[in-house]
Amino acid sequence: MNRREFPRRRKKLMDMMGDDSVAIIPTSPVYIRNRDVEFPHRPDSDFYYLSGYPEPEAVMVLIPDRYHGEFVLFCRERDEKMETWTGRRAGLEGACELYGVNDAFPIEDMDDILPGMLEDRERIYYTMGNDSLFDQRVLGWVNQVRKQVRTGINAPDEFISLNHLLHEMRLFKSRPEISAMKKAAKISCHAHKRAMEVCRPGMMEYHIEAELLHEFMSQGSRFAAYPSIVGSGENGCILHYTENNRQMCDGDLLLIDAGAEFDGYASDITRTFPVNGNFSKEQKQIYNIVLEANQEAIKEVKPGNHWNDPHDVAVEILTEGMLSLGILKGTLKSQIKEASYKKYYMHRTGHWLGMDVHDVGDYKLEGEWRKLEPGMVTTIEPGLYFQPQHGLAKKWWNIGIRIEDDVLITNDDNEVFSKDAPKAVDDIEALMGASMAA
Repeated sequence: MNRREFPRRRKKLMDMMGDDSVAIIPTSPVYIRNRDVEFPHRPDSDFYYLSGYPEPEAVMVLIPDRYHGEFVLFCRERDEKMETWTGRRAGLEGACELYGVNDAFPIEDMDDILPGMLEDRERIYYTMGNDSLFDQRVLGWVNQVRKQVRTGINAPDEFISLNHLLHEMRLFKSRPEISAMKKAAKISCHAHKRAMEVCRPGMMEYHIEAELLHEFMSQGSRFAAYPSIVGSGENGCILHYTENNRQMCDGDLLLIDAGAEFDGYASDITRTFPVNGNFSKEQKQIYNIVLEANQEAIKEVKPGNHWNDPHDVAVEILTEGMLSLGILKGTLKSQIKEASYKKYYMHRTGHWLGMDVHDVGDYKLEGEWRKLEPGMVTTIEPGLYFQPQHGLAKKWWNIGIRIEDDVLITNDDNEVFSKDAPKAVDDIEALMGASMAA
């Protein structure tokens, strides 16, 4: 990410906060996987959005119009012994030189130093509820300042969640952010194509997951944006299936929901294809219904339309398709009104996408679906899932299909970041057929 992005973001946030305020933003803690093994650290998205600082054990404090500098960071000091074991640290000087920090202090000294930064400030911008222990520390600092009231020092008397201001900022992507997201999607498209090319009956789902991760890393993505869903047969009907441990059989469909993370930004792409390279008649019928819903919903992603417009279109097409196949009975209007489709399509058609795969930002404003605006990025992901317990004819059993794309709202239309991942039946079968013949 362009380093000029971070001070621009901080300035915009502090302009909205106003004078006599202070913002406190901690990064994510280190989580233990088992015993003394840690999960790979990923910074809190809000923290990283404003700082670009990647290390754990850090707290950012933004103080508009502070004489000694508005951006304060409490972080780890350099430690030769620890760096030999666990890797390099920027330290206090590095935080200033590399990340634009105005003042850096040891994280161990925060309880002594930070309360003084709250003196004579009216408002604290801090999001409660993410970490109860840190919440108590913040309240303790305020109480510490309150005890000095007889000396003429005033304590903040208003807490305001940062979420509204900061998450509204994050909803609208800048050019560097869009560039990172395009790169993440491009890497993911390569991975989905690779999965189609190598897939064969008899392989394990985790073999395909390994191909995805290999392609992510070989293309410059260090991590997946979320645990990859690689569900074959009946597992394709489980929305967030991640066990990925079933052997894939001839005749199965394989649903892959997988995306790379690049420079802190996520992609989120789903493709569904036949393990043997050829759709059966029933699979193709359902697939083309979902594909039409995907394509028509994408057309609704444009400035001025409401957030829910793509979902309404997808629901209508999916319901109409199921009626035409006899899966649903009745009229289109009655089945939509009764929400009969929810038995087979139980999720929304999309979500915001950005630093988080289910990114921040309000979907409604004052109780109404918000209008789509340039710079927003959403997924479009209709699906249909038919399980044996639904009581359908056996020919529909274990058909689980989702097709998901990442879509940017532009000034007058949209741009599909994930367009290079094949999704037409003929394109999928041609790609898989060529690889199997090779």
